[in-house]
Amino acid sequence: MKQSLLILFSLIFSASFVFAQNTVTGVVKGANNATIPGATVTVRGTNTAVVTDANGAFTINAKQQPPFYIRISYVGYKPQDFQILKLQDTPIELILVEDTQLDEIVVTSRRRSEVLQDVPIPITVIGGQTAENAGAFNVNRLKELVPSVQLYASNARNTTLNIRGLGSTFGLTNDGIDPGVGFYVDGVYHARPAATSTDFLDIEQIEVIRGPQGTLFGKNTTAGAFNITTTKPTLNPTAKVELSVGNYNFIQAKTSVSGSVAKNLAAKISISGTQRDGTIWNTKEERRYSGQNNLGFKGQLYYTPSDRLQVLLSGDVSIQHPAGYPLVIAGVTPTERSAYRQYARIVSDLGYPQPKIDPFSREINSNTPWRHNQSIGGISLNVDYKIGGGTLTSTTAWRFWNWDPTNDRDFSEISALTKSQGNTHHDQYSQEIRYAGNITDKLSGVIGVFALSQDLKGLGQTEEVGKDQWRFVQTGNTGSQALYSTPGLLDGFGIKTNSTIKSLSTAIFAQVDWEFLEHLHILPGLRFTYDKKDVDYDRATYGGLQTTDATLLSLKAAVYSNQRFNTSTENNNLSGNVTLSYRPNPKLNVYGTFSTAYKPVGVNVGGLPTTSTGEADLSLAVVKPEYVEHYELGVKTKPIKGAILNLSVFNTDIKDYQTNVQSPQLGVNRGYLANAEKVNVKGLEVDATYQLERFLSLNAAVAYLDGKYVTFTNAPLPLEETGHTEIINGTATQIAFKDASGGRLPGISKWNISGGTELSTSGSLATKPGRYFVAGDVSYRSEYSSNATPSSVLNVQGYSLLNARLGFKSEKFSVFVWSRNIANKNYYEQLQAAAGNSGLYAGVLGDPRTYGATFRFNF
Repeated sequence: MKQSLLILFSLIFSASFVFAQNTVTGVVKGANNATIPGATVTVRGTNTAVVTDANGAFTINAKQQPPFYIRISYVGYKPQDFQILKLQDTPIELILVEDTQLDEIVVTSRRRSEVLQDVPIPITVIGGQTAENAGAFNVNRLKELVPSVQLYASNARNTTLNIRGLGSTFGLTNDGIDPGVGFYVDGVYHARPAATSTDFLDIEQIEVIRGPQGTLFGKNTTAGAFNITTTKPTLNPTAKVELSVGNYNFIQAKTSVSGSVAKNLAAKISISGTQRDGTIWNTKEERRYSGQNNLGFKGQLYYTPSDRLQVLLSGDVSIQHPAGYPLVIAGVTPTERSAYRQYARIVSDLGYPQPKIDPFSREINSNTPWRHNQSIGGISLNVDYKIGGGTLTSTTAWRFWNWDPTNDRDFSEISALTKSQGNTHHDQYSQEIRYAGNITDKLSGVIGVFALSQDLKGLGQTEEVGKDQWRFVQTGNTGSQALYSTPGLLDGFGIKTNSTIKSLSTAIFAQVDWEFLEHLHILPGLRFTYDKKDVDYDRATYGGLQTTDATLLSLKAAVYSNQRFNTSTENNNLSGNVTLSYRPNPKLNVYGTFSTAYKPVGVNVGGLPTTSTGEADLSLAVVKPEYVEHYELGVKTKPIKGAILNLSVFNTDIKDYQTNVQSPQLGVNRGYLANAEKVNVKGLEVDATYQLERFLSLNAAVAYLDGKYVTFTNAPLPLEETGHTEIINGTATQIAFKDASGGRLPGISKWNISGGTELSTSGSLATKPGRYFVAGDVSYRSEYSSNATPSSVLNVQGYSLLNARLGFKSEKFSVFVWSRNIANKNYYEQLQAAAGNSGLYAGVLGDPRTYGATFRFNF
């Protein structure tokens, strides 16, 4: 009996000893040496977790022998892992770093991890949580936070994403042109601008890089890039749930679950759904438009067999079936056409009332349903392998985009241009291989190769006119023109277009950073690019009055005609940059850059203007590449503790600027591409941030931009000058183009300002420690042109927007109320002339005041 008791006592003692030997005690503190109560302490890779007490102390049983990792996390601080190599009797002291220490933000804009202030490139960084808290759940809403970003969208396809006023053509999109702003998510290039309309899923950080970056990224980035990284799966089980509700029956739900599925293999599934009623009422259909109906999925597998190898497999899909995004009638202006061809006269002759010019009543009466359905997604494989002082990275990806729209392009109850459907399917395949890192103590850099193949198909794209179109195209009521009123002549008359663009872009690029003298760095870069595009375009007419009458057939052909052409074009380019950077201490970085850049050759697939014989003008089928020269001077400083002040000035010249112009011919109502001989954009940017402990944060940014056509001798007439005549060789001749040299570029405000603040204080809610906060941000844009050629009518007036939020945040949950556009400011995002240039123009409205509440819980 005594022997049994002795054995039992020994086992209990041994178990107690093992328990004690696997127990970690410690204290969690901040950088100011103050203890942090309520911090979560987790044994990485397990479900074992505790919370620090009122003195920041904790005790946790790891249930395993060292070495192992514990993770410390708390709201307002960066989650940090600490390796436990041995157990000790005395408490360990663990110091957390505040995630509000702005000078320690790490970026990957040079394809390796670096502190933001050390990078001699103008970059704005927005954390994923910051973007979500500000209500920026897609790229479109980021423009209020970054003054140098311009994004205009009448729908997902017709999206213009610009940085410093450059990047994409303004207005209606032509698929034959490449964007000048690179858009990357986890290293994968997204070729179609529609990607900017999808909801963010688990965003870790957004880097907005300004200026040409062709020697760092796979695809040409003549104006800058968005470099978006998402959070990776974790071996430690985690989950997040977020729910937002608001006016207009807004509801948005997000969830993300991550954890281990096998040894060294983590998985994550993320889902996002957004629903909102429309803000525009169609009185004819009695339904709302401009709503949201988005659903997004993302799945990832993250394999980390060693510290040297990381493999990330990602798949995502986003499906959007919104209630359409109609334009509202914004006004009617007289043109220089005859009185017979003014919009008011045409409407009166057709027996309709004059249109209601009250855009901010948010009412329309169009008679064709608006539809803007799309699906977009893909699969990617990222492999990172550490070799020497750097990392070899391979990024392989396939992405798709399906676009299924219907638009009423006369914007009214009139049956003129009743249907415009640019149905599109896009596939892209990309491969990038690069090596980036330190070569020696004084030398680092990146070298890579890139290939992108695209297959973009226009699938039965349709444009159709109705029973009232005859009066819009009729130039008089005598002679053959009077026959336009022949019953049924243009009823249901239209075109169906099938087009294909097959493109290939390949490149090799490299850039190094050499500290050739103490604190003085030189950064040369070089890029060689090859681009090829093959186009097959086939447009056929259908419908209308079936007749053999030559005169009637000629009248129909003046509205729409068959067009078919094939073309192939290729181009190569050698470009590069050189930067000098002086970094005498961690508080100062002065740099200067000269770079050349290139945007590939373009092709027209929106219909070509016709020659005097009625044939397609094939001289306009191919659009010359853009060539860029860019100069920039900048300084990054940390003048006092907690403050950052950065400034840059730049000058960009572009030869053969690719621009979208609007033809007066109905058959090319989407517009077509052309080259302006030379444009110039110059400006000044100032960014400032200040953080006072954890209580107060301030940020402000100002961008001054001056963009103009230096030379544009063959610009299209603005709407109000349509029908302009000049005396040529003694004869009054109607002209379609003008010299717009010296005029301002579209979409560029001279002044763009944003600012924000957050004030917080520690407290508890339902016994959970955290911080109460109140925050707000404001943005201002001055007036800008909304037409390819400067117009006295198509200008968007300047406006300011104010957003705010108030709530509580902790490590485990957050709850806050918010409002966007608190002042309920009425403003346009874009104005555009209706097809046919009869004097009518319409606008894309900005959102009215919205408000709601968000609840977020982390497991």
